[in-house]
Amino acid sequence: MLHAFQNQGVFRRGNLHCHSTASGADLSPERVCAFYRGHGYDFICLSDHFLERWDFPITDTRPFRTETFTTLLGAEIHAPAVKTGKIWHIVAAGLPLDFAPTGAEETGPELAARAAATGAFIELPHPSAYHLFLEDALTIETVHAVEVYNTICDRILGRGGGEYLLDQMLWSGRRVGAVAVDDAHRYRTDVLGGWVMLKTEALTPEALLTALKAGAYYASTGPEIHHIEHVAGGLSIECSPCTGAYLVGPGFANETVWGTAPFTRVRRPLERFEGTWARLILRDAAGRAAYTNPLFLDT
Repeated sequence: MLHAFQNQGVFRRGNLHCHSTASGADLSPERVCAFYRGHGYDFICLSDHFLERWDFPITDTRPFRTETFTTLLGAEIHAPAVKTGKIWHIVAAGLPLDFAPTGAEETGPELAARAAATGAFIELPHPSAYHLFLEDALTIETVHAVEVYNTICDRILGRGGGEYLLDQMLWSGRRVGAVAVDDAHRYRTDVLGGWVMLKTEALTPEALLTALKAGAYYASTGPEIHHIEHVAGGLSIECSPCTGAYLVGPGFANETVWGTAPFTRVRRPLERFEGTWARLILRDAAGRAAYTNPLFLDT
């Protein structure tokens, strides 16, 4: 949680999951980059579907980088099969262009391990949309983050959340973060709904990847978190106007303020989370949310 506010640098807005004509979406890679750049984003990962039907694309977005906008190369990689019989969905940001196609006998955990071995940031996308069970998620050795919000799955399926899987993985002892994304395909109503705010000094792919793996970010569908500081007995939080602050941990453990007049500063105690973990959710009057990565209090 605190890495995002202790890191040197500035917050940069990015989307880690979206698609182009390289895997059946409506916009070309160049237009996807122009779209996000035009809406004030600092970076994206164009994560086209890494499937044989599209010739296993790692879409090269390097030509569309500028001094104020950059990209991570990556893909949404797939292999058989989760408990429900559906193929795996795994987003890998920071893949090399020559990442080899999925092997005929390669499983999801094996494919994820091969992606992680290249240095990629591994996230589990839209778990509720295809009913990803904890027992499947735990077979992926390296998971950096879970999508707690996915725009297209929320707006088309009504199942855009992933907090259930994040909390179950935390309960199981896995140290994972929370990201929010678009997963845009049509670029109409499925965009600009979720993003990460990543704190880095340099706007380079290398700096972004390092900061992501360090957890120096928070996820949002609207609210901004300006600062969080560990003070005596708890956390001091500064944010854009919000009406609810939910510090949650295992089970019913929580320190909550809600239903109040909008606030921009709030403090929450940490005592009841000692020895476990806590994460913060902030909500504004429109119901939009910001999500921090967990703060681990077991050391």
